[in-house]
Amino acid sequence: MNLQSKLAILADAAKYDASCASSGAAPRNSVGGRGMGSTEGMGICHSYAPDGRCISLLKILLTNFCQYDCLYCVNRVTSNVPRARFTVDEVVQLTLDFYRRNCIEGLFLSSGIIQSPDYTMEQVVEVARVLREEHDFRGYIHLKTIPDASPELMQRAGRYADRLSINIELPTAESLTALAPEKNSAAIDRSMARMAVHISESRAARKEQAAQAIVSMPQSRTTRRASAPLFAPGGQSTQMIVGADATDDRTILATSARLYGVHRLRRVYYSAFSPIPDAARALPLAAPPTVREHRLYQADWLMRFYGFTHDEIVPSSQVGMLALDMDPKLAWALAHRERFPVNLNTAPRELLLRVPGFGVQTVERLLAARRVRRLRHADLARLHVPLKKVLPFVEAADYRPGRALDAADLAAQLTPPPVQRSLF
Repeated sequence: MNLQSKLAILADAAKYDASCASSGAAPRNSVGGRGMGSTEGMGICHSYAPDGRCISLLKILLTNFCQYDCLYCVNRVTSNVPRARFTVDEVVQLTLDFYRRNCIEGLFLSSGIIQSPDYTMEQVVEVARVLREEHDFRGYIHLKTIPDASPELMQRAGRYADRLSINIELPTAESLTALAPEKNSAAIDRSMARMAVHISESRAARKEQAAQAIVSMPQSRTTRRASAPLFAPGGQSTQMIVGADATDDRTILATSARLYGVHRLRRVYYSAFSPIPDAARALPLAAPPTVREHRLYQADWLMRFYGFTHDEIVPSSQVGMLALDMDPKLAWALAHRERFPVNLNTAPRELLLRVPGFGVQTVERLLAARRVRRLRHADLARLHVPLKKVLPFVEAADYRPGRALDAADLAAQLTPPPVQRSLF
């Protein structure tokens, strides 16, 4: 099989991996003629980092052969799909060729499990090692690691990759046992914990070195110490399949909250289950609504940046699913009208972040503006916030919402029925 045919198969097989944002990578470039690649340049955009940068990545599998029989995976051992496998040198050459053509800024590499987890992980790590050590590649590298691989291989992966990820696959251990019997939830958890320790130790060593930096006198012969090695500076992430089992959104968000709190993950990605050919009877016949994945991302954002806890977003007193017809922050505000209206001139940052229609940047601008003057209705218009959504929940120096907050049809006013757009 020629290289182009392999690329067609293994690039298509990698499309189910969602975790390919590169925020957190250390800034590197080849300015001055040293090395090759960059984590800062612009190319053909395939994904967006949370800070807004466009990231173009070569996203492929080393191979889609796999000895596991995960029922939800199109590459499972019993699946009837075309198979291919890259060599280490082929992946390296593809990465360098695509970079020279300005098509990519980095590499996202995953793989099916062949021979053994250690053998597969060794091949994945070798790709990163050759790029870094033999070609001085300074672009972004994200490696999808294998939980059952040895700790030594995982530690080597962290020395070459900007970000590592271990897929948790499904939100509960029971679902993983039912749909992916060869995978072990406890092993995945141990690998995440081990990775978190390495990342934490690396960052602590860098901070300690910076604090103890020796400022040499002009005539001193003291040499500067070498920098402590960075271990996966972009942290670790994971991916969770949504809709392949009966797990509700409350449980999914509780699992994500645990991963953020215990293992300090940078990101949890949610991937809506996609029906696959010759699927097992244990799987649903249809994919979940795409908007469900969108609502989970919104709820995840509320936990990470807005100070919400998972049990606030989907409380135990309600059905365990997020509303599909409105975003979770608006749903929370409508369920807690006694917390509003919020005074723009006196409310703390934590409460302003809970106002529907306010983003983190908007809140920071409001806090900066009110240090010098009292905020008025016109200030909201200048910030280009969605006034229809915001005004029932706030009050300013010259504005009060009156009875708008108590209106029985407020939810209907703020979530109008969808209208089919016209082409003309």
